[in-house]
Amino acid sequence: MNRSPYISNAPSVSTIMFKVLIALVPGIIAYVWVYGGGVLVTIVLATITALVAEAAMLKIRRRPIAPFLSDYSAVITAWLLALAIPPLAPWWLIVVGTLFAIVFSKQLYGGLGYNPFNPAMIGYAVLIISFPVIMTKWPAALQLAQTKLSFVDQLNYIFSGALPQGTVMDAVTSATPLDYLKTQLKLKHEISSITQAPVFGAFGGKGNELVTGAYLLGGLYLWQQKIISWHLPTAFLGMLALVSGVFWVVDSAHFASPLFHLFSGASMLAAFFIITDPVSGPTTPNGKLWFAVGVALITYIVRVYGGYPDGVAFAVIFMNICVPLIDASTQPRVFGHEK
Repeated sequence: MNRSPYISNAPSVSTIMFKVLIALVPGIIAYVWVYGGGVLVTIVLATITALVAEAAMLKIRRRPIAPFLSDYSAVITAWLLALAIPPLAPWWLIVVGTLFAIVFSKQLYGGLGYNPFNPAMIGYAVLIISFPVIMTKWPAALQLAQTKLSFVDQLNYIFSGALPQGTVMDAVTSATPLDYLKTQLKLKHEISSITQAPVFGAFGGKGNELVTGAYLLGGLYLWQQKIISWHLPTAFLGMLALVSGVFWVVDSAHFASPLFHLFSGASMLAAFFIITDPVSGPTTPNGKLWFAVGVALITYIVRVYGGYPDGVAFAVIFMNICVPLIDASTQPRVFGHEK
């Protein structure tokens, strides 16, 4: 029998963050398969911007640079933001978004461990509010695009905005399934006819089903490695499925199915990689459940009734504001004391 003392060898921050990066790799591979290699350019550009911004702010704050750069937290913020914006967005857009995420949402609050908001979602919110037209120009899946851009063409477009001669933007872009669905519903069309469009797959967006499935695979790896607990992903996906299922059962002609909402937009990315941020999220088990439920409800409301196709970023930021109240209200009873 083992004897006391029992000392827990907790993994370091860098180890945890590195495993999160590994978990994102399947989603990135699927992303490249569906949309092309332009996302790799966006990820590299965001990573470089994040590391430079982090180093500059640490220098200004007179903090050691190497330990904080090597914890991979800035890299994770960069990757999440890069995966949330259109992969053919101009280079300056990802730079601006990453600067806001690192400088204003993280370092000005004191760095890792002190930021009250999810940095990647702050960067995304700034971009979608400031540049809504650019942020809604997503490329069509390669099997749907009328004109397929090579990696060199995508690279050239990101940095110069120039397409190959004779190519128009409408031939390489397409409305996202969430955006297309909302637009067509406003035109009084029914779900059964809307989902016949080529942009839709079996139960989600064509191609995007593969990407979200890969995020799910990476999320299960994080759970298996005990990097995240079951509370946040289960509560978020469960509540999103429940609320969308209720509306779908009541009026399936005008409300999409739960599977569509689970495998569209940023649902899986949010469930396993965004709301599981240990700094800006709640710390108590019950608090995590309430936090995830709130994010799911707000996400669905924005998707169905709001002015933006997806509501994950706004839902996360709003619930970040509620975290102190959630933690204070869900503290477990101290052993030996009355509740």
